Amino acid sequence: MTHPGGAQTPGISLAGPAEASDLATLLSRARSLDANAAVRLQGFGLALATWVPVIYPTTILDPSPVVLGLRAVSLAHPTDLDLTVPASAILDRLARFSLSDPALKSEPVHISAPPQEVAAPWAGMVAPRGGWTKRGVVSAHHVRDVARAGIQKVADAVPTDSGAAVVTKVRSQIWGASSGWGPMEVPDIPDGAAFGLDVLGFIPPSEFEVAVAAEESGQWLRLSTDAGHVVVKNGQR
Repeated sequence: MTHPGGAQTPGISLAGPAEASDLATLLSRARSLDANAAVRLQGFGLALATWVPVIYPTTILDPSPVVLGLRAVSLAHPTDLDLTVPASAILDRLARFSLSDPALKSEPVHISAPPQEVAAPWAGMVAPRGGWTKRGVVSAHHVRDVARAGIQKVADAVPTDSGAAVVTKVRSQIWGASSGWGPMEVPDIPDGAAFGLDVLGFIPPSEFEVAVAAEESGQWLRLSTDAGHVVVKNGQR
């Protein structure tokens, strides 16, 4: 596939416009949390694992859990890569395509790799690929209720014109706590994981018919629907 400029350039060939649109939606949601958000892209054959941050410690003393979003996107060609770049850089490249244009059909969408990587504190804490054990399920509508309740708590607890330090502290306290919404096997999942599933769009509109599956591997938890995964590393577990 060629870049809109015409010539083939090194980078990533997404399987088609639907995959490119999915990637753009995920990165846009990540940027709604942090305008400077980074994304970690890992190529495994024909799959592109796309990691975005939801919550993570910003200092050594920050007790926040690590909460990351993960969605796999299909590639047109096998790709072996692992890079962390600004989400905005990928979005800028995708914006050059009219992804809803029927003329694209199912043609691969090729984007060049950003020339420079960034250092993201969460990028080295990605969960393992294997060794996951099932730990039960929880209804998606309950997950959404926890997320919306937490959002309201944050809004109520943050005074008007609060500084970044105050906002960070409040969010850490609320999203790092657990209201016991997880399945019986792991009830102490941080509420920030529910927030991640909701804000990244991993709970579909028909959430009353959807269950969120919980799995565990070492210190990590993975919460999954067909739309994507949220992985959690809680230092207190």
